[in-house]
Amino acid sequence: MSQPASATAAPVRAETGLIYQRCRWCGTASFRRLLCPVCASSDLESARSDGDGIVVRTTVVHRYTKLARNESLVRFPEGFMLRCRVIGAPPHLVWAGERVRPAAGADFDAGEVVFEVCDTGDRERDRWR
Repeated sequence: MSQPASATAAPVRAETGLIYQRCRWCGTASFRRLLCPVCASSDLESARSDGDGIVVRTTVVHRYTKLARNESLVRFPEGFMLRCRVIGAPPHLVWAGERVRPAAGADFDAGEVVFEVCDTGDRERDRWR
């Protein structure tokens, strides 16, 4: 017999997040690097981020597909930035300053990093400001 949906939703959110590296020499945070981008040290330790970030720059891309998609640069409180795809809103309505989180079921080891917009409640009203 399966568990209720509310019992399975909490562990999924707890497991999401990003594994990033922090340089032991200079303390710079980076994502998916072999060497520190500042001091070129290979002495990197892994740490876990909760994955919540802020969109810094956003672009709508039509390359290689018939559908438009969003590519954004997201800044994380740990100090690193990451280029990713944002879902959960139309591509042209993702703005700089928007809060994003890892998409449910996203596998960051598989390749493309996908995030979703945190809150979309006032999106239609704010569009006309």
